[in-house]
Amino acid sequence: MTKAVELEPNRLLDWGQTDLYRFFAFAFGPPTKERYAWFSQPGTPGALRELWQQLSCEGQFPEFIWFPDFESYEAAYIAVFDVGVPEPPVPLFESAHDKSRPAQELVLENTYFYDVLGLRVDPVQSVPDHLVTQLEFLSAVAYAGERAEAEPSIQDLARLEREFLERHVLNWTGSARKRIKTSPFPSFAILFALMCRFFDSRYQKLSY
Repeated sequence: MTKAVELEPNRLLDWGQTDLYRFFAFAFGPPTKERYAWFSQPGTPGALRELWQQLSCEGQFPEFIWFPDFESYEAAYIAVFDVGVPEPPVPLFESAHDKSRPAQELVLENTYFYDVLGLRVDPVQSVPDHLVTQLEFLSAVAYAGERAEAEPSIQDLARLEREFLERHVLNWTGSARKRIKTSPFPSFAILFALMCRFFDSRYQKLSY
């Protein structure tokens, strides 16, 4: 699996046609100027408000204020997700939140899921239990499921997506969301709330 998709600046999204797994992989990928430019667009708060409503998130959509410049965004991302003692405030790794199993076991089990689709993690860019890696895998599963023609394949892929959500995404993102609520950067908390609500709704849909 490679790095998250880059969205084009000056183009907002049609949420009904958007792969939200890929969108959130983009949102929480490492800072780039392209990513900063997309979220800096004047129409972004309105687009995110629309997504908030479509996902039936609780409460009113909070005010979304992005960073004034790329340097502020980059520094905030590093301070929240990458740097800290003994760890960052909100690590984006499953093994940093689930202490019930050894980290090596969690990483290996993620890898077993990826093997089902013949996917491999590029160790230069990421690790198996990182949020972006998990989102890219789920995107690949959903894509394959949408294009499968035989009913058994469709059901198998839906089961794969549901089980991965349950075992390796819902397993830790709730904990991370609680931690990110105390972050001094509310834009990250809003994006994380949207993502968690999407996970819940997707899991419910797949469970029927």
